[in-house]
Amino acid sequence: MNDKISQELQSFLDALPEPRILVAPDYHILSANAAYRHAFGNPRAIVGRTCYQISHHYDKPCDQCGESCPLHTAMTTRRPSRVLHLHHTPRGEEYVDVELIPIHDEQGKLAYFVETMRFLHETGDRPGALGMEGRSPAFTQMLGLINRAAPAMTPVLLLGESGTGKELAALAVHALSPRRNQPFVPVDCSGMTESLFESELFGYEKGAFTGAIQRKTGLVEAAAGGTLFLDELGDIPLHLQVKLLRLLESGTFRRVGGVETLRADFRLVAATHRSLEEMVDAGTFRRDLYYRIAVFPIHLPALRERREDIPLLAKTLLERLAPERPIQLTEAAVEQLMQYGYPGNVRELRNILERAALLADENTIDGRHLPCGTALSRNEPATLQTAEEEILPLDEAERRYVRQALLQLGGDKRELARRLGVSERTLYRKLG
Repeated sequence: MNDKISQELQSFLDALPEPRILVAPDYHILSANAAYRHAFGNPRAIVGRTCYQISHHYDKPCDQCGESCPLHTAMTTRRPSRVLHLHHTPRGEEYVDVELIPIHDEQGKLAYFVETMRFLHETGDRPGALGMEGRSPAFTQMLGLINRAAPAMTPVLLLGESGTGKELAALAVHALSPRRNQPFVPVDCSGMTESLFESELFGYEKGAFTGAIQRKTGLVEAAAGGTLFLDELGDIPLHLQVKLLRLLESGTFRRVGGVETLRADFRLVAATHRSLEEMVDAGTFRRDLYYRIAVFPIHLPALRERREDIPLLAKTLLERLAPERPIQLTEAAVEQLMQYGYPGNVRELRNILERAALLADENTIDGRHLPCGTALSRNEPATLQTAEEEILPLDEAERRYVRQALLQLGGDKRELARRLGVSERTLYRKLG
């Protein structure tokens, strides 16, 4: 580039609101715009260094350190690449949505890349600001999908075991969406009767039934302009699912006892720990409703699928449980926590730590304060390394093998299904 083009390009980059840098194919930063300099500091400490040094403090590219590298992908495919990364910033580590666009010269050769960075929050919040903590690949992949889906009106379906934080994930979708300043209305769908379902969801008019002494605003109406979160959607009885389907298809509803048709204005996020596909096959969940809500499914990894996050989660949970006490975990305690399988996931980890904090007379939790030696070890999912005399039923042996293989792949069910030569639906059945 000659100086004239460089000045023009720099002026163009400076006029753009998001932090952007110009990166050479050898990863060195050629230029940084005003927004980047404001977010990341002195340009003399940026230009001339590699992007992976600045963002990750690595001494080699991201793809050589176990992470996806958008520059490497863009260079290979010659197309734009986008990924969610945890970057070092002057404020600490922050999740950043990184997009790289390859720029070619007149001969069609890759000349450089324009890298755009968008913080998950406009205020540059740290990872835990969304109420969720993690750095593992499984967690980052899940958060990346949330970040992709959040700006749209597309329904999001959160799938995962109990205790994996589905409501926190729903709140993250809301917080990262254009509707963040509007209501977030959660609805617990488990155990709802027909009359309760209608009156809670749609509201009712005065005199609609005995005891209706005044008009009540329903949760659909309360969520106007915001997000409606239907938790444990799979628990809605089949005969009530048609009412929800009608709401989603028509975008309208009537209060119980009312005649006025009202317009619904909400973004739908639903969650369940059940396999809706299996319920559809079994005839206990409406197929048309499933396809209406399962536009963008997101799997929330179980805690055993992201064990490397346990130390960070434990530290954060202890800070929330006992903010007045600087409680520390010994290395032995951390090791014990890392070995457990957590059928109750993060919720169970929280309970274990709360009990340990009460048992610890000082501000240190060690193995004595954890039930890892007894209760935890009994509950831990078994592996294939069973006693010689133990003969397992074939289906149980298969289930244990599949779960162990899933752990080795970091919870990537799609990749495991590919390697096993089965469909993802079959894999879910084999996982039990």
